[in-house]
Parts: sequence; C-alpha cells; structure tokens
Amino acid sequence: MRFRKPAVEPLEINLTPMIDCLLFLIIFLLLATSFNHFSRLNIVLPEAEGVALIEPETSIEVAVQEDGSYLVNGISLASSSEAELTNLLQQEAGSNRDMLFVIAADANATHQSVVRVMDIAGKLGFLNLNISTVMPLSQSSSQ
Repeated sequence: MRFRKPAVEPLEINLTPMIDCLLFLIIFLLLATSFNHFSRLNIVLPEAEGVALIEPETSIEVAVQEDGSYLVNGISLASSSEAELTNLLQQEAGSNRDMLFVIAADANATHQSVVRVMDIAGKLGFLNLNISTVMPLSQSSSQ
C-alpha cells in the first residue's frame, strides 16, 4: 500500500481581525477620554507670610514697568531691548555674580517682560534671584 505524504499547508497569520480590534479600541478610548483644559481651571494660590529680607550691601534691582520698559538700579533704559538690558546689568554687576538680584515687576506687566529679565539673569550667571512683592493690605494692617 502506498501512502501519500500529507501536504503541509503554509502557515499564514491573518492580521486583519487583530487590526480591526485595535482600531475599535482606539476609537473607544478617543471617545471615552476627556481632555483637561488647564486654562479653564480656577486655581486659588496659597498665601504665605514672608520673612523680612536682610538687605545685603550690594544688590541689583530691575524694575519692570507696565509698558514693558526696564529700570536697573533706578537707571532707565533707552529701549527695552535684550542687548541693552544685558549690557547695563554687566556694567552694574561687574564680575560679582553672588549679589542679590531683585526683580520688581508691576502687577500689570506682561509675563514675557519678567521672563526676559529672569532669562538674562540666568545667562549672566546670577545665583540669588528674588522677585519683589508686597504684603496684602489686610495682613499689613493687622500687624
């Protein structure tokens, strides 16, 4: 008796059902996910009582006015360019980068104006960076 060799069918993996399942999962996750909008959050920041600042002998104070202009230790800049602010800060500080660097920004000054000062201070290597604030009237009158 002569037996035939069984024919071996080539192994084939059908990926179509798996791709269909993955697409259904992706669509389900996209429909079920809620995206957070951080700009819509109402955040109430905590209050803190500051410690009285001990004024060092030398410091640099950069005032950021509402219109975006700068004053460095009371000296007004002709323009609010980054190069002019950098040059004046280098003149005022000399080689001392350990002195206190205070940013006194108007409450209505743009965030970009304040960040520009912080960026320049970081590039120049200042280590002691402070932002000047005032205590609310309700706290200062009760003390």
